[in-house]
Amino acid sequence: AQCINNYQSAKTMIFTIEEINNNSKLLPNITLGYKMYDACASVQLSIKKTLAVLNDPGSRTFSNLPCSLHTYINTFITVSFFASCACLRDRTKYPTVFRTVPSDYYLNRALVQLLKHFGWNWVGTLRSDNDYGNDGVADFTQVAQEEGICIEYSAVISTVMTRQKYIKVIRLIKESSAKVVVTYVNSVPMKSFIDELVLENVTGLQWVGVPGWMTKRLQAKEEYYKIMGGTIGMAYTNAVIPGLKEYLLNVNPFWNPEDFYLKEFWEVIFNCSLNSNDVTRNKCTGTENLRDIKTEYNDENEFRVPSCVYKALYSVAHALHDLYNCKDGKGPFINKTCADKMRVEPWQVGIFIVCYNMAKNTLLLLLLLLIIIIIISSGGLINFVTVGFYDPSLPDEKRIQMNNVPKYVCTESCLPGTHKAVRKGQHICCFDCIPCAEGEISNQTNSLQCMSCPISYRSNQEKNQCILKDTEFLSFEEIMGSLLVLFALLGALMTISVAVIFILYIDTPVVRANNSELSFLLLFSLILCFLCSLTFIGQPSEWSCMLRHTIFGITFALCISCILAKTVVVLMAFRATLPGSNVMKWFGPCQQRMSVASFTLTQVIICTFWLFLSPPFPHKNFTSYKDKIILECEVGSIVAFCAVLGYIGFLSAVCFILAFLARKLPDNFNEAQLITFSMLIFCSVWITFIPAYISSPGKYTVAVEIFAILASSFGLLFCIFFPKCYVILLKPEKNTRKHLMRKMPSKSL
Repeated sequence: AQCINNYQSAKTMIFTIEEINNNSKLLPNITLGYKMYDACASVQLSIKKTLAVLNDPGSRTFSNLPCSLHTYINTFITVSFFASCACLRDRTKYPTVFRTVPSDYYLNRALVQLLKHFGWNWVGTLRSDNDYGNDGVADFTQVAQEEGICIEYSAVISTVMTRQKYIKVIRLIKESSAKVVVTYVNSVPMKSFIDELVLENVTGLQWVGVPGWMTKRLQAKEEYYKIMGGTIGMAYTNAVIPGLKEYLLNVNPFWNPEDFYLKEFWEVIFNCSLNSNDVTRNKCTGTENLRDIKTEYNDENEFRVPSCVYKALYSVAHALHDLYNCKDGKGPFINKTCADKMRVEPWQVGIFIVCYNMAKNTLLLLLLLLIIIIIISSGGLINFVTVGFYDPSLPDEKRIQMNNVPKYVCTESCLPGTHKAVRKGQHICCFDCIPCAEGEISNQTNSLQCMSCPISYRSNQEKNQCILKDTEFLSFEEIMGSLLVLFALLGALMTISVAVIFILYIDTPVVRANNSELSFLLLFSLILCFLCSLTFIGQPSEWSCMLRHTIFGITFALCISCILAKTVVVLMAFRATLPGSNVMKWFGPCQQRMSVASFTLTQVIICTFWLFLSPPFPHKNFTSYKDKIILECEVGSIVAFCAVLGYIGFLSAVCFILAFLARKLPDNFNEAQLITFSMLIFCSVWITFIPAYISSPGKYTVAVEIFAILASSFGLLFCIFFPKCYVILLKPEKNTRKHLMRKMPSKSL
């Protein structure tokens, strides 16, 4: 973790320097550089490396160091992004030390105000055994006592402690009566300490954290929840730096082989090895992607320190910019003079840093966020929730601004529209909130189960209220219904037009051939076929359901009976031309009327039995859709419905077979071919209707049925009557008896 954080800070420094160098308006014609050393987390090595930088052979050298190292160091400017010690506020001791993090002076007062806000006046402290922990707790203790807060104990931990010493500290905490622990600890020892708390099963304590570890991901383990869940504390403000996250993610040791820090970082974060001789770990392939993992390096909650690095570098850059652009008479030195731009002293840069920060009001970053940590046990995910802030510029009673009082719960309450589902193998307080299914609601918080809505109701979008379902049927007002009505009326009008043409030319051979009486009866039945489709549109009622199916069955039976009679007439007429044949007397006009009437009467009888035994009726379909009701007509008796359709199919099949047999009979007005083709279309439409009818949902089922009625009716009208109208209107020379009686060579369909 320490490696990850340090590399993140180093990359942020490089990113910021490159951004400054690419900014033509900031330090034009001046390029900033950097030197980077690894201090290996050692104070002694840090001092040694710092002196190496200050005594760089490339700069002005100091061969004889002053006797006072403190005096020597104070001649150089230091801008820290993480040194929060309150001691650095003493400008007499540290005149050249600046920082971009809030001082622990304000942090300690914020912690005390937080304790007072919750009435916690009996606490213990836990500190790191270093300057950060010792100085921080010392200042905190002084401020706490001034505010009437008592401290029962002050325990110490470090990174070099044995497990026995950790257990000794834990025993001290467990045996004390203070249940609130203020932790002034760095992230590394805190991680080790939390592991020991888990092993010792230390629960029931309220932990108060500081920026040194509060926003680190060291608590992100499922087993830490019962120990650290609900921890509250302080963290630095976070800032969004445009382009930084993408810059941090766009690294790879195979792209930058000269970056040996990156190699170490890569091996740590992906737990692999770049050393081909290392057999203890998997080999790094270079295909690893930082976007695929969640670590402190790419976690935007961890950008608090990078934002301080960013601000530190920009403070120096702006100070240098102001120094080099200083004009005599407006400078910060004696007599408003400026620095010698050819020989700039570090202390002069410090003066400009102070001037820049005062001008921009960024010298002191006073705002601290309060963070409550909630660890979600499933997967060990961690959330940092801001619940308030501390502002030292406000009056004492208003410095702590809390949005909400922290709640210590495993899972937030389930809102209406959801129900609780206890997680298997976990405490009853830990549960998941499951959204109610469609058609179910819950109207109370933390409902144990969802309630089903009444059958005529559905759940609203929030699943907390039942609302009446929409009712759906094919209506005259909607576009699809209007189009079907239009086509039905168009078909009826076209049929009437054909009938008018036939009446006007009733004495011509084309009309008189093959029994004009049957032709007019067929036209009348086609008009009824077109109009019967209108009964399928509109809200189903008891009468409309009975009418639509019975009228459909009777009109189509009448229509096919007429066509069947015409087909028989064609066959009889041809046989009547044979020598000695007297067949036409057995199928004259009277017999033709009787056959049509008997065929149609059979369908009427079937429909009558249907209506008496089990008639069609309106039905509300609740099962096809969960969010709406389909109003439809149930057929009642399935047997009767199949009998009606089967009878029409039987007549159609007989008619088609007879017409097919008569298709080669020779005469110029041979209707057998036209009838064959029309019946082929009729049968094709109704055969394809069956799967379409079954698969169509809701109101589209009715639309498919109407379409089949109209398509088959148009097919009969076009195939049987349009060729005759064509001859009557456009080929009158063929509309003669001579042309009718002329024999034609036989031809196939």
